[in-house]
Amino acid sequence: MSHLLESIEDGVATLTMNRPEARNAMNAEIIEGLREALPRLGADNDVRCVVLTGANGAFCAGGDVKGFASGGGGGTAPTIEQRAQMLRPGFDVSRILHELPKPTLAAIPGAAAGAGLSLALACDLRIALDTAKLTTAFSKVGLSGDYGISHFLPYLLGQAKARELLFTAPVLSGAQAFELGLVNRVAVAEDFETAVKSFATELAEAATVAIGYMKKNLNAAHHSTLTETLDREAAHMARCFTTEDHKSAVQAFVEKRSPKFSGA
Repeated sequence: MSHLLESIEDGVATLTMNRPEARNAMNAEIIEGLREALPRLGADNDVRCVVLTGANGAFCAGGDVKGFASGGGGGTAPTIEQRAQMLRPGFDVSRILHELPKPTLAAIPGAAAGAGLSLALACDLRIALDTAKLTTAFSKVGLSGDYGISHFLPYLLGQAKARELLFTAPVLSGAQAFELGLVNRVAVAEDFETAVKSFATELAEAATVAIGYMKKNLNAAHHSTLTETLDREAAHMARCFTTEDHKSAVQAFVEKRSPKFSGA
């Protein structure tokens, strides 16, 4: 059984973490699968949006805590430096999601905990089941956090709320996460699949090239001066003026109709 499922339909690529017996906790296969699939899908002109989700009513329960307990088997335990070197490549999944030149959507049908929540936060947007359970979890197992949560959480919620959620690790429902601004949309169970599809289709039908540059602008503005941001915006606007999406949108405006973007 594959632990990472992939499908593409109408410009939407869906990656499904598939370890239902472990609430889709990440293992080496999932991590390496995401590291391979995401750049490939990002470069595929037929893909206009990437949805990350989990199988069987969970998103991702984070790292495999049972695996932590079992250790690495026999042999000498790695040093702190060696362990950091082993961990770091996997964390690039969050960077790839964050920098992908296509909109990314986390569809959260259930538990999103620890690194699982980090992956959801690395996506551009999030939709959650109203009863889904979201938690930072790290402090409950004596860990400091990974997969970029210390970057994404304060960026979304501010330092004070981020520290509260990290230090105390409350379990939030999808509805509570929506009220906090942690997720963008929320849906009840009978509407969830339709709501995810509608949101993903909306993103896939948008001006893909322009969204890619919007992401670059927003990501860089997080640590740039205003002058650097304005220069970057000028360069990216100049590029967007040359796209077929912009030209067709101008024509649609003149003809008083809705534009249809091709992603070119």
